[in-house]
Amino acid sequence: MHISQLLRRKGAGVATVDAAASVRTALALLAEHGVGALVVSADGRSVDGIVSERDVVRALHERGAGLLADPVSSVMTAQVHTCVPGAGVEELARTMTQHRVRHVPVVEGGALLGIVSIGDVVKARLDELEEERAQLVDYIQTG
Repeated sequence: MHISQLLRRKGAGVATVDAAASVRTALALLAEHGVGALVVSADGRSVDGIVSERDVVRALHERGAGLLADPVSSVMTAQVHTCVPGAGVEELARTMTQHRVRHVPVVEGGALLGIVSIGDVVKARLDELEEERAQLVDYIQTG
């Protein structure tokens, strides 16, 4: 399965936040959208960084509650692992595991098309395995 197929199933909506917004605003957006990460983007189409719940928790531990007024740029990850829509789900799973990331923006030609979480990857893989199982059962029963 390709990432483009996964995005068609789950939808291509991406929650974004501006780098100048406060960490408090980012937390509100995370809660509002029910997601674990936001793409940091000035225009909603480019990827300037990514900020996750994990980034905020680690920064809170280091810097305290005053961090909530700081800009997202102070806690975001600027070097973002991205993928293209034609990438395979298994390939993306390997990348996520190797780099220990849970969210990967999908980008083509510099434009943000969607975001894939590790949960999306696991669900897609389980769906593939269930389909393979069903085909094997059908083959055995009709063979």
